[in-house]
Amino acid sequence: YTFCSILLALINSHPLRPLASVSEIDHVHLLSEQLGALVLGEEYSDVTFVVEGKRFPAHRVILAARCHYFRALLYGGMKESQPQAEVRLEETRAEAFSMLLNYLYTGRASLSSAREEVLLDFLGLAHRYGLQPLEDSTSEFLRTVLHTNNVCLVFDVASLYSLSALSAACCAYMDRHGPEVLNSDGFLMLSKTALLTVARRDSFAASEKEIFQALSRWCRQHEDGADTQEVMSAVRLPLMTLTEMLNVVRPSFLLSPDDLLDAIKTRSESRNMDLNYRGMLIPEENIATMKHGAQVMKGELKSALLDGDTQNYDLDHGFSRHPIEDDGRAGIQVKLGQASIINHVRLLLWDRDSRSYSYYIEVSMDELDWVRVADHSKYLCRSWQDLYFTPRVCRYVRIVGTHNTVNKVFHLVAFECMFTHRSFTLENGLLVPRENVATIALCASVIEGVSRCRNALLNGDTRNYDWDSGYTCHQLGSGAIVIQLAQPYSIGSLRLLLWDCDERSYSYYVEVSSNQQQWTKVVDRTRQACRSWQTLKFDKQPASFIRIVGTHNTANEVFHCVHFECPAQLDTEVNEGSPGPDPPGSGASSPQPRPQRPSRTHSLLPSQPSPPSSSSSLSLQ
Repeated sequence: YTFCSILLALINSHPLRPLASVSEIDHVHLLSEQLGALVLGEEYSDVTFVVEGKRFPAHRVILAARCHYFRALLYGGMKESQPQAEVRLEETRAEAFSMLLNYLYTGRASLSSAREEVLLDFLGLAHRYGLQPLEDSTSEFLRTVLHTNNVCLVFDVASLYSLSALSAACCAYMDRHGPEVLNSDGFLMLSKTALLTVARRDSFAASEKEIFQALSRWCRQHEDGADTQEVMSAVRLPLMTLTEMLNVVRPSFLLSPDDLLDAIKTRSESRNMDLNYRGMLIPEENIATMKHGAQVMKGELKSALLDGDTQNYDLDHGFSRHPIEDDGRAGIQVKLGQASIINHVRLLLWDRDSRSYSYYIEVSMDELDWVRVADHSKYLCRSWQDLYFTPRVCRYVRIVGTHNTVNKVFHLVAFECMFTHRSFTLENGLLVPRENVATIALCASVIEGVSRCRNALLNGDTRNYDWDSGYTCHQLGSGAIVIQLAQPYSIGSLRLLLWDCDERSYSYYVEVSSNQQQWTKVVDRTRQACRSWQTLKFDKQPASFIRIVGTHNTANEVFHCVHFECPAQLDTEVNEGSPGPDPPGSGASSPQPRPQRPSRTHSLLPSQPSPPSSSSSLSLQ
């Protein structure tokens, strides 16, 4: 073996053996340079483009090889196909066309040195001639150089060419810089279509007075009475104060008295939170931070809530709190830096022991009219809470605790809120999860059952189990295995792995509950002999707790479960045990080898059983 290794090393190091780094020749840079030398040169040229009176000699074979448009134009049998033809290009800028020719010959273009109007013309040529990679690269560069004075012009062009990514970037920029954009010269140059797209956005974060005044200037600039009514319809009059409507809108004569009266009526008869507010939209970023101007207005120990520390908290510090009162007037209230669009809230409830809490969350624009967006007042919850709801514009968020299983105080370690583009499904206000939520990472826990390893049922290990470990169990006729999820979900399926290291079978049933008091039976397999993997489907139920109760074991008086998940991850194929059918293709997979049964009598009960989640009984002062 050593001799062969030495021989192989000598062969690889032989001076006549070519190195991998020089076995392939790559002189693309020379090709680009040499073709680039032909740009605008008369030598060998066989076609001439005339743009704005300027002549551009070119080589039809190069253009045809690089662009389908020019291939059809120069070899399509029309007059442009004639030798030494002259092609006049209308509605084309000479400077932008020069950049395009240079790109077609060399594959390179210097965007940072070009003027903005030339860049936009260059982008237009890329779009016109179907040069998708060039169009994408130019759009990407423009996204990085947006500012108040150019964003409207770029947005107009992006809208014209249906460049969705560039349009979205422009809209996001204008959303965040609304007042500055409204006062820019570029805003007055927007096309009517682009103008209405911007002004009708819920996320265009400017005051309605500022929007009205900017639209008024646009109407005066364009002086087209036919457009005025449509443009002014983008103003959300009910969001303006009565003083603004009388002193700013009425003297402009751009809206009729009936429009003003309708707006006053809508404002007086509607709930404040039913008005069509605008708000800042900052996707996928927590805006309940001091960086974004958020502050805790109500609650005790306010400084801990928004500090971002989700690790260092105990009995005495690291949380905010409020006393739990029956009238619900107490609570923890956060004021956001500005009116914002949110649809996702995350809470960290104090979880250094096994206590649970109940609570609800409300949002408001004025601290008077509150809308409830999440209601877990009838559920027991613990640790991290991931809450989703229909997008709402709000300035204030209130978290009100209604129950604590240990005392009469609600403790909150962290609060986050944001807008997310992640898709979610709600049923009766509860999240319908797609991923397995019965995991340690998502703060689920086993609160009843016996195991050598805490939360062995939820650790995702479906291979490493034997006669002594890797399962959770309970004595038949006494107790059960109970899993608590971090928060209530709408659950319609479960999956179990029953201990299957020999040929025994089990019978069992499954119940769910939201409060550990009222239980609903969702699965009944008490009259069936069940083995190994069990995929269970049922009508969706609200559930914070799942209770698995074994009723029979053909080997002894103990029920053993290796793995639990909810909802069942149906995209993961398993060898379904009886009485469930084998999934398609399962016959091709070989079963795992099972440990041989010890010769001594074995009950599969750990020698030193310990409840996995009842060792801590801390209470907050």
